[in-house]
Amino acid sequence: MNKLKKRKILIILVLFLFLTTGCTKTLTDKNNKRVVYEKTGQSITENILCKPTNKEVIDIYKKNDVDISKLPECKEFKITSGGYEGLWTSIFVKPLAWLIITIGKLLKNYGFGLIIVSILIRAVLIPITKKTAMQSENMKKAQPELNKIERKYQNKPQDDRDVMMQKSQEMMMVYKKYNINPMSGCLFSFIQIPLFFAFLEAVNRVPALFEETFIGFHLGTTPIVALSKGTYIYIILIIATIATTYFSFKLNATAVAPEQEQQMKFMTRFMMIIIAIASFSLPAGIAIYWIATNLFTVVQNLIVKKQSESRK
Repeated sequence: MNKLKKRKILIILVLFLFLTTGCTKTLTDKNNKRVVYEKTGQSITENILCKPTNKEVIDIYKKNDVDISKLPECKEFKITSGGYEGLWTSIFVKPLAWLIITIGKLLKNYGFGLIIVSILIRAVLIPITKKTAMQSENMKKAQPELNKIERKYQNKPQDDRDVMMQKSQEMMMVYKKYNINPMSGCLFSFIQIPLFFAFLEAVNRVPALFEETFIGFHLGTTPIVALSKGTYIYIILIIATIATTYFSFKLNATAVAPEQEQQMKFMTRFMMIIIAIASFSLPAGIAIYWIATNLFTVVQNLIVKKQSESRK
């Protein structure tokens, strides 16, 4: 079976997984408006996996005709709780939720459980993420030669199949020289993206996480609500989210041709603006997860960069 067929099968499997699974449902009122817990600014999740303990939140569910009486207590949640709910929830979301809750109980704080599980996930992915980071470093080394090839063919007819074939062959020779697989990043994306969304869904669907406090932060509170009430400590979360994302992007940046450099810079700045805006409305629990993941990525990429430089 050739590589192209394998990639097609992988894409079909990922699409099948998404098409046959559920996702976090935000609770809406009779007017189809998103229900928000005013004290924290957090959107209320309709399809939670276990019962909340906060009386005001319980009353919100009752007011909006959501029956949570059959749900288990969060501390008693099991992977099998609620029965089979599709591939996505049963294979990814519930096990992650159970793991966060279990570690949180052992450490006496769900915030610690959140961080430990996010680090564990990144640790499991090290063989893939390290390879991706090495590819990025190798690409930086190969870029001068690739740029030379681009300049060599820039004035030649782009619709000439033979010319383009020759150009592709020369570029492939450079990739081979520096041990670069242009498609290697796809595998990491196919694995990372489902895990990322499964983790976020697990967090959003476990009320106990957002009822917890961690190093002075209430995990369910959004910075914008906290700041409006004069709790300025949440500025730390906004700054940390933006800073760790910036350094993560910077260290993950792949060398590109000069004509693509401006486009890459624009995309990076655009993403940074989006994340900066989103950081104001992310519940503290999600922000802490995001920061922990970014810090892990930054440290790993610094190690890979140092190893790459030592081999020169």
